[in-house]
Amino acid sequence: MGRVGDVTAAESGGSVVRRILLGSQLRRLRETRGITREAAGYSIRASESKISRMELGRVSFKARDIEDLLTLYGVADERERGALLGLAREANVAGWWHSYSDVLPGWFPTYIGLEGAASLIRIYEVQFVHGLLQTEAYAHAVVTRGMRDPEKQCAEIERRVALRLERQKVLVSERAPRFHAVLDEAALRRPYGDRSVMQGQLRHLIEISEQPNVTLQVMPFSFGGHAGETGAFTMLSFPESDLSDVVYLEQLTSALYLDKREEIAHYERVMERLHQDSPGPEESRDLLRGLLELC
Repeated sequence: MGRVGDVTAAESGGSVVRRILLGSQLRRLRETRGITREAAGYSIRASESKISRMELGRVSFKARDIEDLLTLYGVADERERGALLGLAREANVAGWWHSYSDVLPGWFPTYIGLEGAASLIRIYEVQFVHGLLQTEAYAHAVVTRGMRDPEKQCAEIERRVALRLERQKVLVSERAPRFHAVLDEAALRRPYGDRSVMQGQLRHLIEISEQPNVTLQVMPFSFGGHAGETGAFTMLSFPESDLSDVVYLEQLTSALYLDKREEIAHYERVMERLHQDSPGPEESRDLLRGLLELC
């Protein structure tokens, strides 16, 4: 993956991870000292909610704030302070997606950063083909369908499609993650665009499923009810041992990021069932070829 400005996507994705890691370390230090969020906020001239956002990795960090918090938390060792301040500097690297902020919903930048930093991405999709697997024409049809007034929003449509294509570069980057996708047959039969768009999308899925880091399975209608009954979800795993897996659930006007152990375990079981119950990669490619012949 090339550089966007002076920052690679891997670096900017990593900045989101570092923000989360730094936030969790600040929370641990605060709780160890028995200091409330309100007291921590007072020490840096901020609100309790600002401390909460910092500890969740949802905001950038000011060096002065980190220094003041470390002093409050009794961190006097210069090496430890230096390491945490260095982490704060790395966490503030602007993501490549910053230039698309005009078309990004507020909850999505965090996801893009996590997606770019993940070593394993597992998804189940039922409504349409997942964004990382979409062709340009199919993405254009999907984005257009979601617009209230497509004729007046042509520029925004093109920007959203460009953002989606930029995201896809993660699958062919030097540090490409393993990507395991389960697509419900409904996502493949529901038409977006005309016949040629759907044909192109199916051919692309067949081709990309041959990449060594990509595993693609199709959950066929013939299986009947299955473990993915609650709908689409994404699981992200990271190379950092102290960063837990994240489950991403997108909603109409917001998104949920789940990282509690019991929640992750539940989705892990569902994902394993989907992998077990869906036809394997080669048989799934045969299903895709069959759908292509029907187009």
